[in-house]
Amino acid sequence: MPGTKQAARDVPAELAAELASALLRERLVPRFADSYVVERGRYALQTHPTRYRELLALLAREALLAMTVRALEEAGAAGQARRSKAHGKRRGGAEMPAFRRHFLTAIARQQKWSAGDALDFQADLRVYEEILARHPGARRTRKPFEAAEHPFVDRCAILLDPSFIELARTAASRALIEIERLASATTTKLLGNTPE
Repeated sequence: MPGTKQAARDVPAELAAELASALLRERLVPRFADSYVVERGRYALQTHPTRYRELLALLAREALLAMTVRALEEAGAAGQARRSKAHGKRRGGAEMPAFRRHFLTAIARQQKWSAGDALDFQADLRVYEEILARHPGARRTRKPFEAAEHPFVDRCAILLDPSFIELARTAASRALIEIERLASATTTKLLGNTPE
């Protein structure tokens, strides 16, 4: 019977919940925005509490997009590795699209989004993936003062401080490193505990 319980795990839903929970628990978005304000002396960004909360919510959505891209990459790589281990089995082709669909549905449910919000998130996710597919060098490591070529960096810089976009891009690049590291660790940990 213990094997039955283990096989009944809903890995995509668990991963969606764990990513959102880790993002909140680690407070990556508020730390990113607050450190930018302090480091750059841009205290005017926090003058209006309601606008600042809205900014943090938008930045959190962008962070969730970046985490989702990384988690889906990791899940795809893990699935491919599992399929190559069991090379005699031919059922792996439909596995990743089903995982992705279930994962995105679980994120929408966990975030309590309307159908429109969920579709907007999926459209933005496709934009992220298309841009990253066109710029394979976006994954290379870079110096702390160098901005990454990544949609998260550009979109967050525009949201955070369009007047000083290059400074905001550099800060967003540093945040992206932490966000992707957290997404990778969370995904690897969760998928490492899945039965083969």
